[in-house]
Amino acid sequence: MSLGVAQDVSGQVAPASRQAKAAAVKQPEAVEVGRPKRDPWVYSIAKRAVDLTVSFIALVVTSPLMAVIGLAIKLESKGPVLFGHVRVGRGGKSFRCYKFRTMRRGAQKELLVNANLKRRYVENDYKLPLEEDPRVTAVGRFLRKSSLDELPQLFNVLGGSMSLVGPRPIVREELRWYGSKAQLFLSVRPGITGVWQVLGRSRIGYPDRTEVELDGIRRRSFWGDMKVLLRSIPAVIVARGSL
Repeated sequence: MSLGVAQDVSGQVAPASRQAKAAAVKQPEAVEVGRPKRDPWVYSIAKRAVDLTVSFIALVVTSPLMAVIGLAIKLESKGPVLFGHVRVGRGGKSFRCYKFRTMRRGAQKELLVNANLKRRYVENDYKLPLEEDPRVTAVGRFLRKSSLDELPQLFNVLGGSMSLVGPRPIVREELRWYGSKAQLFLSVRPGITGVWQVLGRSRIGYPDRTEVELDGIRRRSFWGDMKVLLRSIPAVIVARGSL
């Protein structure tokens, strides 16, 4: 079984306004990105040590499951097993966030050429509800609901582009929602899980999501990270807020 990585198609997606929320939702501000503020060295070392240890052990333990998932994806549809979507990381640097492919081949191109689909994608905070996305495969639906599609992000953690705990990685267009606070958001590595994830992710949209993520960054600590990790387990089991 060959293990490939699907590359996303870059393209600027202009944010669309929602007429129904125009009066209630604050419009995004201009984004200003500066140099990220460094965490205390003790916290940084401890956090990175946990990231390396846990991600390595998790990859070893889940490797049989990941092999089965990869086989199921290949048997159901043509295309690579992994999908690498460009997200913005610490310091504003772009990186490829890996997931198991949950859509049919060419899904990203389909999003860019289908005006109606793209409009719904932007209006729904740069994602489509699982039940409304015609590009998702049967295996993909199961992976999304169980959050198993995010297992390959352990490679991102091992490589240093992500952390176990942090704000969820976003596309560059979403930075507009953080406005003058974008620098704070980009001062940490994005995480596999975080406060927004634990509270129900897709149930909390913009602009409320910005405050949830920023509050998590302001309050970050080693023991706070451990609590988020522990709370993430039941959140995943009950598929709270899964897409």
